[in-house]
Amino acid sequence: MGLDGNGIKVESCESKGKKKKKEKEGVEDSGCWIKLRFIGGCISSKSKVDSSISSISTNCAENKSKNDTIKDQPVAPVVSSTTTSNAESNSSTSKLEEELRVSSRLRKFTFNDLKLATRNFRPESLLGEGGFGCVFKGWIEENGTAPVKPGTGLTVAVKTLNHDGLQGHKEWLAEVNYLSDLIHQNLVNLIGYCIEDDQRLLVYEFMPRGSLENHLFRRSLPLPWSIRMKIALGAAKGLAFLHEEAERPVIYRDFKTSNILLDADYNAKLSDFGLAKDGPEGDKTHVSTRVMGTYGYAAPEYVMTGHLTSKSDVYSFGVVLLEMITGRRSMDKNRPNGEHNLVEWARPQLGERRRFYRLIDPRLEGHFSIKGAQKAAQLAARCLSRDSKVRPMMSEVVEALKPLPSLKDMASSSYYFQTMQADRVGFSPNTKDGLRTQRTFSRNGQLPPRSLSIPNGSHASPHHYQFPQNSPKPKPEGKS
Repeated sequence: MGLDGNGIKVESCESKGKKKKKEKEGVEDSGCWIKLRFIGGCISSKSKVDSSISSISTNCAENKSKNDTIKDQPVAPVVSSTTTSNAESNSSTSKLEEELRVSSRLRKFTFNDLKLATRNFRPESLLGEGGFGCVFKGWIEENGTAPVKPGTGLTVAVKTLNHDGLQGHKEWLAEVNYLSDLIHQNLVNLIGYCIEDDQRLLVYEFMPRGSLENHLFRRSLPLPWSIRMKIALGAAKGLAFLHEEAERPVIYRDFKTSNILLDADYNAKLSDFGLAKDGPEGDKTHVSTRVMGTYGYAAPEYVMTGHLTSKSDVYSFGVVLLEMITGRRSMDKNRPNGEHNLVEWARPQLGERRRFYRLIDPRLEGHFSIKGAQKAAQLAARCLSRDSKVRPMMSEVVEALKPLPSLKDMASSSYYFQTMQADRVGFSPNTKDGLRTQRTFSRNGQLPPRSLSIPNGSHASPHHYQFPQNSPKPKPEGKS
């Protein structure tokens, strides 16, 4: 599919009884940065899948737990079709369609088309849960909208709108309007949409390898270094297109590992444009907006002021690049004190060669390029500069990353690295941090997979059922 949406739920800083307090115009709400995510199953094993998305959405929200993603509540209320006449429903649908700047290339599906394509939204077709609601795997005609037999035609991911969900009406419109106009090899492909009464669904290309987040944090074996750099390059190209090549510059505003989806060859594509904003026009230097996004990825100046620029995305890219280098989450309260915030922990070590190796994901066991890792760390440091004006443009980031996937100077053959690694293992045998308790550089051993109950954001990818526990092998030189 085109969207690895995080299942998300937002609570305000005040109690639920105060949530309905109206916001005055012109007042920017920075939010309290408390985040909740649905990590429970979208559908209970005991519940039956109804033909109405309203029923599906209710089941989606059965299990909830706290997490680290923040977005605002839906702005527009959703009116149930059961409370309106057919004429009112048709009028509502027409008005909604008028709000869409829909490209003629998008296919318009009927609800029944998608119901049949997903086999009645049955649990076996469930891929995961996103900010809208549940995401289902389906099959349609290659060049049409009619459903076809599973395993034939075009495989798609169908995202349903959870009426109690987080993204809501405005973000649904943003998703359709942006992705109907923006076409690039590193952006997810929106195939079509469905509007019937209060039903709203989006149909995306199916991304078989799911999200980068799952590969980095939910698998027992590490993602190879060359593939990490290939993914970083692809994601950078996607942001560069939005900032510098699109007809209307776009600020993505929600760049994170769960929004980077991977096709069968590990080509990266950006998904989830619900928070995207048009860039500043004319002589304006920024866009003033509510603070929305994900804690740990948002640029500090944006959090403090609400002033949004393309350099806010550059900061977020730096965080993700650092996650790929270290194998650590941007925020992880399970780590020791002083290591909860990845950027703050890593910043002092980014520029020091003697401490540099401590940053590298220990699960790689030396199977990474020394020069490539050094250049990647230097690039991350530039992207994470506290002064937004010093951060590079994404086109510069792309150029810096281009040679990195093919570098072959493996650290495992470096005596200096082996000495550092041996000292490191002897100093801290904490397997929770991914460190071995024996001084060996063999790749035969495995660490137990991370717990899926980590409150910092482990959740199912809406693009596949379950990842195999095998690490992808780097392709031969020249094919990475």
